[in-house]
Amino acid sequence: MVTALVLDAWLGEPRRHHPLVAFGRLAQAIESRLYGDRRWAGLFGWCVAVLPIVSVVCLGTLAPPWLRFALDVVVLYLAIGLRSLSEHAAPVARALRAGDLHAARAAVSRMVSRDTDALDASQVAAAASESVLENGNDAVFGALFWFALLGAPGAVLYRLANTLDAMWGYRTARYERFGWMAARADDVLNFLPARLTALAYMLAGDASRAWRCWRNQAPAWDSPNAGPVMAAGAGALRVRLGGAAPYDGSWESRPVLGEGDVPDADTIVRALRLVKRSVVVWVLGMAAISWAWSGGLHA
Repeated sequence: MVTALVLDAWLGEPRRHHPLVAFGRLAQAIESRLYGDRRWAGLFGWCVAVLPIVSVVCLGTLAPPWLRFALDVVVLYLAIGLRSLSEHAAPVARALRAGDLHAARAAVSRMVSRDTDALDASQVAAAASESVLENGNDAVFGALFWFALLGAPGAVLYRLANTLDAMWGYRTARYERFGWMAARADDVLNFLPARLTALAYMLAGDASRAWRCWRNQAPAWDSPNAGPVMAAGAGALRVRLGGAAPYDGSWESRPVLGEGDVPDADTIVRALRLVKRSVVVWVLGMAAISWAWSGGLHA
């Protein structure tokens, strides 16, 4: 796990031929051939996309220990995107600090799906900070959790399911039924990681405020997993996120998350630092569990 995180910090995501990009193309091809406005069609498409790849990765567990270690490192490195969070969010913060709202909107549009042209400076900062906090779970902690539990196959299962949710898991006329499996699988696989992510944010920031926001605000959020992550993260940062946001030409009402200051460029930077501190919390926690599991408590 540590080796994969070091590789991610050193190399970042592959610029060319990223396996998840190739998987996205595969998912599009599967959708074009198997799409139907039925839940069973989405279930079948999900299985066709995910299970063969996970099965192939499972074969790697039969390799000699040294090769299995190398495969685990490479798979986990490809599954996480901690450096990518910084590469997407830092330009937003720099543009806001320079007073260039146009550039900040353009940069944040690569992180979120809302109508960024309608956002003011604080709303741009809020959008970027929310994305950092939520993707801390989706792009980092979820993969680390399933890797710790099931090894490389677990990390691959999680990232493929998360990718399909981003492609098919929408509540639209096209995907209401076909995307049902993608959305539910992501909800199930993220249930524990999201709450452990919220706990890590709490331990790495303002713990009492993070816990209060998590307990009181997360249930009102429309996503059962994003709610705890973003509420605890906002509380840990002592900032107000959430609130109304523009989608498809109209403003949608959303609950307020967190409490404290109005977000600005510094909020984005602090959100990135919170995620990185939380990674340290996770790694230390995993090391302690590994030590105890291997008999350290009885030494």
